[in-house]
Amino acid sequence: MTPAKTAISRPKVCFLYIAQTHQILHSLPIAVALAKGWPGLEVEIAATTQDHLDYARQLLDALGGAPIASRLLPPAWLRRVRLKEDSTPPKALMLAANALALGRMDAIVTPERTTALLRKLGVRKSLLVYTQHGAGDRGGVFEPRLRQFDLVMAAGPKQRARMVDGGWVKPENCAMVGYPKFDIIDALPGSPLPSFPDAKPIVIYNPHFHATLGSWPRFGVSVLEQFAANDRFNLIFAPHIRLFDGATPAMLESLAPFRDHPRIHIDLGGPAAIDMTYTRAADIYLGDVSSQVYEFLRTPKPCLFLNPSNADWQDDESFHHWRYGPVLASTDRLIDAVEAARMGHGDYLQAQKTGFAQSFDLTDTPSSQRAAQAIAERVLARVRQAG
Repeated sequence: MTPAKTAISRPKVCFLYIAQTHQILHSLPIAVALAKGWPGLEVEIAATTQDHLDYARQLLDALGGAPIASRLLPPAWLRRVRLKEDSTPPKALMLAANALALGRMDAIVTPERTTALLRKLGVRKSLLVYTQHGAGDRGGVFEPRLRQFDLVMAAGPKQRARMVDGGWVKPENCAMVGYPKFDIIDALPGSPLPSFPDAKPIVIYNPHFHATLGSWPRFGVSVLEQFAANDRFNLIFAPHIRLFDGATPAMLESLAPFRDHPRIHIDLGGPAAIDMTYTRAADIYLGDVSSQVYEFLRTPKPCLFLNPSNADWQDDESFHHWRYGPVLASTDRLIDAVEAARMGHGDYLQAQKTGFAQSFDLTDTPSSQRAAQAIAERVLARVRQAG
């Protein structure tokens, strides 16, 4: 008799999705590059909602497929739980429920920082990899949980320097890889554009969810009212996906007067709000502290920023992007200010180009491949060490 062949176990890399769907675009292209470029690794995606898996599989199909398995994280009853009406199950509880299974992975790759909790939940042997989900300046993302990750990715030199100089990440644990989201965006056809009856310059208003730095609570309705009353511009209202995640009835009701306005398009979190359809289509950016301004500035264009908290921002790196356009402390005569920002774009053009180059280290090698290589090298080195 011929002895049965023993199946060779491949190192397992799990791409984990426990937050909102916009984060999928930041790490899924890395999963594709890893699965296609390193067949000796077993790649899977795991998520806490069926919507996440459906969106990820839709993206994979649009990319032509990849040898990537997918699964919903148990338990089913916890997947149905929502705190404060959030669109996702409670992250910490889902991590706790799945810590044992996740701990069997050779590497866990995540675009968000809550997954650092796995260390306190007893996951010791798995490599933890943080891909980031943006390249913005807001200081809150540079924080102690970064120290729990074995590998932290940086989009460019500015982000890497802040993490390393701040002591949050050791230089040897930080890989500067560029921006994998650009790879997947360039490979996809994009979502349908909004239809406006008249061709006018398009402004995207993109407020952040931050309680004090975000402009929606103080200025949001005024912004919409002024664009509704003036016919110089078309407006796309596409806030950060978390702003209206679990929105109160009063927040949703405040949008009612503008939902059928011919010059205003409202999208609170659909595919086009996260896949750069709007940031590519818009001519002018109006916002506050969202990192999406950097996606908008892939092509330098006029920007205008709202400062609802009267922050002393000039020498604060958390507001570095406010150097790319005028900053307003009120919305008085906002439409005139938008026009002035448009006409004065030349004053900020060089700052935008320099800021983009500092934020994104882009080379001829796709960012997703660079990120995949950084993961593969560390996983395989760990396997060789253990063997």
